[in-house]
Order: sequence, then structure tokens, then C-alpha cells
Amino acid sequence: MKRDKVLSTAEEYINGPRAKEYGDAYDNFMRIADGWNIIVKEAHSTTGYLTPQHVALMMDWLKTARLLNDLSSTDSWIDKCGYSALGSEFSDRESEIPKKIRLVCREVR
Repeated sequence: MKRDKVLSTAEEYINGPRAKEYGDAYDNFMRIADGWNIIVKEAHSTTGYLTPQHVALMMDWLKTARLLNDLSSTDSWIDKCGYSALGSEFSDRESEIPKKIRLVCREVR
């Protein structure tokens, strides 16, 4: 898609259905920033960095912030479930890392 088409399509989205569904863009982004700041602050105080699980929480919060404007958005409810499921799976995957490191260390010896 050419840049002019991308820009005109984006303009239609942000001034049309997205504006209605998500509300005022500034207010929506402020709600998102508020939630993300809490998550980032906790990430830095607990692990010192963002993990995939933190990103799952952040994406979940993005959907939550949008739902605060329109509670009937089925897509956002479904997306929230998906992000939570992925975050849980990421936790399982990370709990396997120390086990794999121990196995590799045994093999090297």
C-alpha cells in the first residue's frame, strides 16, 4: 500500500470507528500510560527489567483502558483473555530455563 493510502486509511480509522470505540485519543492514551507506568515501576523494582509477562500485562491494560470507554467491545474482552493466557505460558517457559541450564552444565562436565 502506498504511503498516501496508508495515511488516508489511518485518518479514516482514528476519526471514525476507533474514535467512537476508544473515546478521545488523548484520554485513552493517558489511561494506558497510567497503567503502563505502574507495571514498568513494579518491573524495575522486582526484576530490574521488563519481561514478556510484563508486556502481556501491558497489552492487557491497553485493552482494559479501551474497554473503559466501551464495555461492549467483544474483541477487546477476547484479546484480554489471550494476553493473560500468553503471560501464563511465558511464566511456564521461564520456569523451565533454570532446569535447562542445569542440564547443559551437567553435560559440559
